[in-house]
Amino acid sequence: MSRRAPRATTLPRPVLPCPVLPCCEALLAREGRRGETGARGGGAATGAGAGGGDTPEAAAPSLCSGSRAVPLQMSRVRADEEEYWHSSKFRAFTFDDEDDELSQLKESKRAVNSLRDIVDDDDDDLERVSWSGEPVGSISWSIKETASGSTGSLDGRDSSLQKGSSSYAALPKQASSYSLSSLFKGRSKLSSFQSLSDALTDTGVKNYAPELRRPKAEYKDYSSDWSPKDTVRRMQRGKVCSLERFRSLQDKLVLLDEAVAGHDGNVITAVLIFLKRTLRREILFRELEVRQVALCHLIYFLRETGEQKFLLDLLRFLDRTEEVALSQYREHLNIQDVEKRREFLKGCIGLPFSAEDTSHIQDHYTLLERQIIIEANDRHLEMAGQSELFRKYPRKASILNMPLVTTLFYSCFYHYTEAEGMFSSPTNLKKTFKIPDKQYVLTALAARAKLRAWGDVDALLTTKNWLGYTKKKAPIGFHRVVEILQRNNAPVQVLQEYVRLVEDVETRLNLATKYKCHDVVIETYRDLKDRIQLTAYKCKVERGSAEEEKIHSILSNTQIRWKN
Repeated sequence: MSRRAPRATTLPRPVLPCPVLPCCEALLAREGRRGETGARGGGAATGAGAGGGDTPEAAAPSLCSGSRAVPLQMSRVRADEEEYWHSSKFRAFTFDDEDDELSQLKESKRAVNSLRDIVDDDDDDLERVSWSGEPVGSISWSIKETASGSTGSLDGRDSSLQKGSSSYAALPKQASSYSLSSLFKGRSKLSSFQSLSDALTDTGVKNYAPELRRPKAEYKDYSSDWSPKDTVRRMQRGKVCSLERFRSLQDKLVLLDEAVAGHDGNVITAVLIFLKRTLRREILFRELEVRQVALCHLIYFLRETGEQKFLLDLLRFLDRTEEVALSQYREHLNIQDVEKRREFLKGCIGLPFSAEDTSHIQDHYTLLERQIIIEANDRHLEMAGQSELFRKYPRKASILNMPLVTTLFYSCFYHYTEAEGMFSSPTNLKKTFKIPDKQYVLTALAARAKLRAWGDVDALLTTKNWLGYTKKKAPIGFHRVVEILQRNNAPVQVLQEYVRLVEDVETRLNLATKYKCHDVVIETYRDLKDRIQLTAYKCKVERGSAEEEKIHSILSNTQIRWKN
């Protein structure tokens, strides 16, 4: 009788947890619990089945493709696995959630995301770059991705349609889910971004960056329904406000009144510019006539900006004839040609000026006429070289459009000796324009002292009375004469002559001491009979000089009765 070979024992295959489908693991755990229940209550049936020649794998149902029946030892393994799952940081599977498909979907996605974190940890040292070579996640990359996100899907569709018949498949460009704000929300790695469902349920993510979007108040349209008072307040704070919404005359006038009540000149001027642009002149002038503050602001603004025509229309409407005439007269400053300016001034004489202003306009026209004549003659003399004075002191500038005092100084410098009938004569200018004596003496003295014509200076200050006696007289005061002469480097003898004529004793001593007029100081102390001051002044003069001998002679004079 042949001997039967022993049957090979089949060891149970260990069932590992599926890392990709946690729902399969949940089914394994469920079947494990059912196997434990069958091991306790149906051990005999199991033994009988074993004795009958059936394999142990036949006692358990098939759970996965390629799996066999699970013996009793597998129940312990599943119990350990169940304990592992319950001790995990993730929420464990419970039978209460058996019918909650949404919970199972969330659980499976969490497990997949956790595996993604584990796998991506190995690539932390690797730098991810885009197709253009820029690091993925950088600010420049995010700006480009965000800008191209709106057109990425359309470009992908168009490119796939155009290249659909080519030999290779074109990959459509996907819109990026990153933005500048996502870079500041506490996620530093690319793998840390969660899915959409997790982002909806995850409330523990902290936003460390400030809100990039500005408040809604900043996005209000400039044409918002601001009241006139609020508009003026915003303009005072420097806010940009549109005034175009104020279309009716009443609204514009209320806006102007609010601006005047705010006492802000810039706001008043801005509102006036708006009214000037949107209202007819007649209406604007009529309303400004009863608002004097706004009227003054507008007149000043028109003068500063040079809007002469608009200003003249306003002044004529207000019946301010003199201001109209002065405004027209002021236009001569913009005329550069001398002949045209002369003709313009001639036309201004007939304007409705006051009596005093009319005489000034007449003098201005006459002066310009004289200057044109003098300039033409002197230019001819200077170019011909016929005058020695012009060769020695050449002119530095033209006399045209110069003031009256400058013209008088010019005439005293170059034409002092001319007869009174000549246009360039100083006496003719004095008589024609009624120049006061003080002004004439001061100007002529400065001109002749500059030429060091001391004889002309003496003649200028010498007058005759009705008896024929001569006398020195200075309408400006002799102390001013001394200062002018000293400024033009007059000699001491000339200075002493006019220092003696200073009436105030203290002023005379100060000037004489300052300009070293020793004879004047000695004579003044002698007249004051002040022996102490004269003796003290003796130390200030040079030894052996004529001034020292004069002091000795005065001190030794016994006929003088000294006060000290």
